[in-house]
Amino acid sequence: MPLTDANLIDRILQDDDRNAFNELVRRHQSAVRGLHRRLTNGNETLADDLAQITFIRAYRSLGKFRRKSKFGTWLYRIAYNVFLSEIRRASSHKETELVEEIQESAQPSHSRKVSLKQDLEEGMKRLTEPERAAIFLCYNEGFSHEDAAKSLNMPLGTIKTHILRGKTKLRHFLKDWAPGS
Repeated sequence: MPLTDANLIDRILQDDDRNAFNELVRRHQSAVRGLHRRLTNGNETLADDLAQITFIRAYRSLGKFRRKSKFGTWLYRIAYNVFLSEIRRASSHKETELVEEIQESAQPSHSRKVSLKQDLEEGMKRLTEPERAAIFLCYNEGFSHEDAAKSLNMPLGTIKTHILRGKTKLRHFLKDWAPGS
């Protein structure tokens, strides 16, 4: 019988079972890396670095996990906070390369994209970080608005606003794909 995330967490906290933590990482690394790729506009190297930091912080903070939400929800909150911390760190230390890279990749492409997927990716890059994160969690990962709010440490109304604004921006950006266009 496969162990649940809660069983693995118990093993980690009680026995310092590193194999149990490795299993948690295996289960959640793809989703965490996906979130970071979205937030960094596709920068895979940076996304991998941020995912590694996320799991290190999760391991160190596991004793603080209150189990009021799913482990994945708690982990996404850490991932989002790691991203925000990295942006602040880069800005505060005059390391603007990261910030410039993210901003440059968010600029519209001059060549017309030929597929809806490419256009959607381009549209996602134009959203604010909170809009992108909220839409990614709710539409790509299947989170409820409540779980996304917990993960991103935002009020429920704010999540709903970010999703509404993000969808409006995407709808405008993708208007050429609408039937009859």
